[in-house]
Amino acid sequence: MEARGQRRTIRPNLTIMIRTHFRKLSAVLAAAIALAAIPLANSAYAQETPAPAPAAEAPAEPAAAPAEPSPADVAKDTLAYFNNVAPTGPLSGLPGPGHNGFLMVCAALVLFMTLPGLALFYGGLVRQKNVLSVMAQCLGLAGMVTIMWYIFGYSMVFGEHPAEGAPSWAGIFGDFGKYAFLKDVGGAPNTNYTAWPSHSTFAMYQLMFAIITPALIVGAIAERMKFAAIMAFCAIWMVAVYFPMAHMVWGFDGVFNGVWNGGAKIPSIDFAGGTVVHMTSGWSALILCLLLGKRRGFGKVPMQPHSLVLCMVGTGMLWVGWYGFNAGSALAADGLASQAFMTTTLAAAVAAFSWGLIERLFKGKVSVLGLCSGAVAGLVVITPGAGFVTASSAVIIGVLAAVVPYFFCTVVKSKLGYDDSLDTFGIHGVGGTLGALLTAVFADCKVNPNLVSDAYAKVNGMQAMFNLETGKASSALLVNHVKVVVITIVLSTVATAVIGLVVKLVIGLRPTEEVEESGLDLSEHGEGGYEH
Repeated sequence: MEARGQRRTIRPNLTIMIRTHFRKLSAVLAAAIALAAIPLANSAYAQETPAPAPAAEAPAEPAAAPAEPSPADVAKDTLAYFNNVAPTGPLSGLPGPGHNGFLMVCAALVLFMTLPGLALFYGGLVRQKNVLSVMAQCLGLAGMVTIMWYIFGYSMVFGEHPAEGAPSWAGIFGDFGKYAFLKDVGGAPNTNYTAWPSHSTFAMYQLMFAIITPALIVGAIAERMKFAAIMAFCAIWMVAVYFPMAHMVWGFDGVFNGVWNGGAKIPSIDFAGGTVVHMTSGWSALILCLLLGKRRGFGKVPMQPHSLVLCMVGTGMLWVGWYGFNAGSALAADGLASQAFMTTTLAAAVAAFSWGLIERLFKGKVSVLGLCSGAVAGLVVITPGAGFVTASSAVIIGVLAAVVPYFFCTVVKSKLGYDDSLDTFGIHGVGGTLGALLTAVFADCKVNPNLVSDAYAKVNGMQAMFNLETGKASSALLVNHVKVVVITIVLSTVATAVIGLVVKLVIGLRPTEEVEESGLDLSEHGEGGYEH
């Protein structure tokens, strides 16, 4: 019993001991686990919480913002815009939208003179069997001259030579490579020529003058010269005559450029191309028509215009386009352009009316052809002086533009017997020469102050040729213009004779007699103007 009792006593004690030791063991185990978990916890904390970033360097001071243009600089450039003077402040190097847009429209108008203006004018004056031939010649020349202009023509005319070390021929030819392939001809203005229109706009504007000039020659040799011969002749003629002449008159360092070249050797003025366009084409046309000889049957069979309607439409297009020709030559939409617009209108209208009166006096009737011829003659003669003369002077020029070309187109042509088919020489050659001389007589520095600028005209001596009080030019300017006229005639006629003879020897100038009799439309182009 005692043992049994003792056992009963021992079991509870053992249980208590086990429980007590278990609690101690558990506490020790928990402590050990806790101690083991401390580095793990520290490692986890290190992964979850990034180490503090090193102290950042002090931020650099921000770059200073470009200074805003001052109101005074903006006002100065704005005034320059209205005065068509190159800006020197914040607008420097930017094209002026108004002036740029104006010149682009003028360029389109000058092209409109050729296509379709001149094509329709000449097309109406020839016989029906040759109407397409003159149109093809105008269009073909537009394409060919544009390619030449792109490759080297523009550079040959307007490529400036360096101020130091310029070649001796700098006044006759431009720098051939400066703008070849229209390199560096972009949207910014070239202030040697324009203050605000883009350089590219100026280049395209001048291209349109280059296109129409050889196309004018077509009128003298219409109906009897091969298409290939015309293309070959005009390609060489552009290099030998037009490009150098345009540089001499309008180039930055041209020998005749009295307005913009202080070093001009023979300072003279030509606002829009009396010498460059009309004299060169007109005098060349005379020589070329003499080389070709007369049309077969000339003076024996009727050679009346086949459509005076086309002629009249073409005349209207020429007149409208001529505003781009003359007013656009101000190279800005300014007061000078307005002056040229006005004088162009007056001269053309007066010449058309005067030609009609002359016909009425001598023939008893006023013809549409006469009115058209008078209008074109007035436009030609006013061209070199459009931006230099007053309104009253333009009226006088208009009267003379009718009288003198009329005399050459009727009396002189009849007496000498040359076959200037569409009176290119009588109107453009004679008219351009007359205009060049009358410009020197009627030029007024009050109309165009550039004639007496200190920057150029004073340096080359042209300023001394004007009376600053009255604005009128002295005879010294007329003497210079006579020299330019003579040089232009010699260059045009001699070069044309040489080129014409070379082309004649190589490919021939005229088609066969059978081709000429049947008409150039079908034989040269395989199509007719009227299929009905």
